[in-house]
Amino acid sequence: MNKLLATLIAGLFATSVYAQTAPAVQSTGTTTATGMSASGTTATGDADADKDIAKADQKEAKEVAKQDEKINKASTKASEKKAKAQAKADKKIADAQEKVAKADPEDQAKASAKAEKKIADAHYDAQKTMIKADEKAQKKIVDANADKAKAQAKANEKRAEAVAEAHKDAAK
Repeated sequence: MNKLLATLIAGLFATSVYAQTAPAVQSTGTTTATGMSASGTTATGDADADKDIAKADQKEAKEVAKQDEKINKASTKASEKKAKAQAKADKKIADAQEKVAKADPEDQAKASAKAEKKIADAHYDAQKTMIKADEKAQKKIVDANADKAKAQAKANEKRAEAVAEAHKDAAK
């Protein structure tokens, strides 16, 4: 349980860090001091720089989409594992209850005690499997969010280089 909690906290932390590093975009439609427009694109007036910026934006969008796909896949896989674990536990519980119902009246107490143990084991196994599935999914989600943040940082670097190059060319 502690591992799951730590993983969930780490995922929350990574998500908040990613959200804090996201570029702030103005909603006025005007360009900012760096040439960034409200739509998130940068217009420098230099065709080569604009082309480099568009290329960086495209690479970033592609990487973000790829990582979002990984996140969705990890979440789906975890949900499927959890559903299978619950179904398996439900089957074990039903089998244990059926044995109690079929037991002779004098063996009912003994069968009931065995069933309680089997039910407890089934719940434990299901919870353990669900925790592992969540933990694995959270690790993948944290990694994907980190990759998205790296892609964003790389795109920001390329944009800044292109803007700087455009300003340098304009100063000539």
